[in-house]
Amino acid sequence: MSLNQDRPASGTGEEEDDDIALMRRTKAGDLAAFEQLVMRHQHSVVGTVAKLLGPLGEAEDIGQQVFIRVWKSAGRYEPSAKFTTWLMTITRNLVFNEMRRRRRAQLVPMESDRSEVAHQYSDDEAPAPNEVLLDAELQQAIDTAIESLPENQRMAIVLRRYEGMPYEEIAEVLKTSVPAVKSILFRARSELKEKLRKYLG
Repeated sequence: MSLNQDRPASGTGEEEDDDIALMRRTKAGDLAAFEQLVMRHQHSVVGTVAKLLGPLGEAEDIGQQVFIRVWKSAGRYEPSAKFTTWLMTITRNLVFNEMRRRRRAQLVPMESDRSEVAHQYSDDEAPAPNEVLLDAELQQAIDTAIESLPENQRMAIVLRRYEGMPYEEIAEVLKTSVPAVKSILFRARSELKEKLRKYLG
């Protein structure tokens, strides 16, 4: 595993144009267009929430809240940024609200549930049987390490590594600058490397 290796951006210009077209139709009250947006992006949203929070039920609940917010905010939508950036900004706000609620309630997410979510919302092929135990141990260690990061570091790592989002879009989501995002990611990766030292050899 390399903490510096980011996932390549998955969206294309054509897909972004499709998203904007669907969002404009949604803005006009087209429920079918909204449902298409949900189908296109629900795995990404729920997967991001799961990486940040877990467990499965809560991640899906918050993912549902994200799309409810999209529908309610559709009338104010303007394509000044990529749709996925706007979508992840909504996701960020709801996730950070949930993090603060948990801190107040002193709740601790269940690691086993988050591992289940990571498998359900991963696009990777299933590992070979003799790798399952090692992979599960490593994934749990990664999840625990990521959860220990401050909010902005956690969000930046998930958006960059798992969603393949460019620095500029992460900066928009986190409402900061590109140099600040790079600094946040550098600190986050340094902390993760320290916490995962025994797995990194």
